[in-house]
Amino acid sequence: AGSRAGGGRAPVPGSRARGAADRPGAGRRGVEGHGLGGEQVEGRQAVRELLSANRRAVKSLMMAEGMDAAVILDEIEALAAKRRVRVEYVSRRRIDSTARTDASQGVVALARPIDETPLEALCEPSPRGRLPFLLVLDGITDPHNLGAVLRSAECAGVTGIVLPRHRSAHLSPTVAKVAAGAIEYLPMALVAGVPAALQRLSALGVWTVGLVGEARQSLYELPLGDQPVALVLGSEGAGLAALTRKRCDALACIPQHGTLSSLNVATAGAIACFDVARQRSG
Repeated sequence: AGSRAGGGRAPVPGSRARGAADRPGAGRRGVEGHGLGGEQVEGRQAVRELLSANRRAVKSLMMAEGMDAAVILDEIEALAAKRRVRVEYVSRRRIDSTARTDASQGVVALARPIDETPLEALCEPSPRGRLPFLLVLDGITDPHNLGAVLRSAECAGVTGIVLPRHRSAHLSPTVAKVAAGAIEYLPMALVAGVPAALQRLSALGVWTVGLVGEARQSLYELPLGDQPVALVLGSEGAGLAALTRKRCDALACIPQHGTLSSLNVATAGAIACFDVARQRSG
């Protein structure tokens, strides 16, 4: 240990932090985990938001020695001091051996896992009085896609996320890094099955809208700004499962005008979320 500004050891030539999928069995743990996860947070933006949100205990924080000066690093140190989190300055080699993403940016934190939120609680108005605006994710397994969806969702004002407990990516270090801090602000529910969750959402007064490329109705034609709504996104490749489609109150597409037949799920999610945000701000 030393200081961030000190002369730390240079990175090992040719070394890099291995992603979760690079570790034996890690991919399976990331998809089949029983809880939301989120214990290991990597990357400067993600760690800064972890400390800034102050919603869960931070057990440890490591920063690489010898990093170039940067405002965000100063902010992380200041927030850590405010939270009384001890910063350990370590070699780049140790950072790389601890990291589970390809680019930790020299910052790794360990924290209490993200708490699950009951599905029913997501259906209540937010503390600011906003109507429920939920995103139901039906089996997204790529952590980069999940992280990108969560980042867009938080920026668009989504008030809650619904994830299946099994056969879905949860909050791995890669998801947390790609989400860039969004996991600290989005309440999330884990459910045994998406179809049953959709039934429960409908019973609680939330209108569920599944995004399906071949749907006849455009998402842009639906009135989504003045009622509780849940957008439902399917998995990569397969899209929405048959029973999930059946349980949605409505199916809609995002109109496309090019040659390709489909959008990446993260892109589709961003477009859909911001269309709801547009309607709610009008």
